[in-house]
Amino acid sequence: MVVLAWLLAATIAFSVLELAVVLFKDLVSPPVLMLEMHELLDIFGLFLLVLLGLELLETMKAYLRENVVHVEVVMIVAIIAIARKVIILDLKVLSGTMLIGLASLLAALAFGYVYIKRTHLGCGFKEKAEQGKH
Repeated sequence: MVVLAWLLAATIAFSVLELAVVLFKDLVSPPVLMLEMHELLDIFGLFLLVLLGLELLETMKAYLRENVVHVEVVMIVAIIAIARKVIILDLKVLSGTMLIGLASLLAALAFGYVYIKRTHLGCGFKEKAEQGKH
């Protein structure tokens, strides 16, 4: 599992480097310092991909430290992944059914996240329960 965490960290580092290269290339190409819509969508997609990797790495680190999967962090990763998909979507080629499905999935994940936060089933449940005893 530690090797997997190191590989994920290396992948994130290379993704950050690729994001920097893409951003630099897009900014220096004519018109200089101006980004077109497709370039912005590519950059946002890469940025959210890096953010996803960081959240996954945080999940792996928490698992290695405590041997517990933090449901709250997993839900955040899923919400970011769906948000990334929505941001980079080409609405012209997508059916209404697909959009309704993505909206339903995002709503279910958001509801699940709020439920976990309110019922303290996510990160640190054990610590909160122990603090209540003292």
